[in-house]
Amino acid sequence: MSDHNSAPREETSGHLRLSEVTFKRGRASYYMNPLEFSVAPGMFVVVSADKGEDLGRVMRTDVLRRAGRRGAVRTILRLATPDDVELLSSVRAREESFFGICQARIRARNLPMKLVDVESQFDGNRVTFFFTADTRVDFRALVRDLADTFKTRIELRQIGVRDHAKRTGGCGSCGLPLCCTTFLQEFQPVTLRMAREQSLSLSPSKISGVCGRLKCCLAFEHELYASSHHSPSAGQCVIRSGVEMSVVSVDQAEGRVVLAGPDGEECSLSLDEWDEAREE
Repeated sequence: MSDHNSAPREETSGHLRLSEVTFKRGRASYYMNPLEFSVAPGMFVVVSADKGEDLGRVMRTDVLRRAGRRGAVRTILRLATPDDVELLSSVRAREESFFGICQARIRARNLPMKLVDVESQFDGNRVTFFFTADTRVDFRALVRDLADTFKTRIELRQIGVRDHAKRTGGCGSCGLPLCCTTFLQEFQPVTLRMAREQSLSLSPSKISGVCGRLKCCLAFEHELYASSHHSPSAGQCVIRSGVEMSVVSVDQAEGRVVLAGPDGEECSLSLDEWDEAREE
């Protein structure tokens, strides 16, 4: 066996075979497994971190990533023991007091920032405070104060509104927990065009998430809608059996079109049947 500092093993395609490991609030990173530990989704592992170690849970294995992407890839050092997992629980418990202390220092300095979350590295070598702000904030004095208080390395990280929602959680308009707090690991670009192509209402209250930005789920089925250029739009007319009918609604997922005649009577067609009706 080689040690964990050995060179990453590259696949013949120029990719690395990595494991995805998640931490608090779904933060995820990819790690080499040079010692070839037997890891599986759900297992806890200790990984290399900036000037120390961190502990996370394996989400996926055998993930192919292009070699050289996003700088050096860190490694899985060992499998976590029950004592490691218990220690992580006590670290998470201390974070509540860290949050309160930092929030009090922010108020004392009247800094224009909102503290969102705090995350302590497993080995205690670093504590990261996440915050939002409308403008750039000079928090150098705050960092020095917190470093003197906690006797460890302090990092303050400004995040956007989407990451804010991911860290605080909540429920979407669908009634389910936010996608970003459950399965969505990386934010993808979402545009107003996606809503238009799905014939959705463009009212901000209908297509915006709790973060105030366009809902991430607009992108989930976008490829399906974008590839269906032959599909009709609401109000479009077609002659069927000698009668002019107009499109009432389109269900891309089911591949169905609902038409209504002059008398209000409706009928449902498949997209193939719609194409045939257009050619009549």
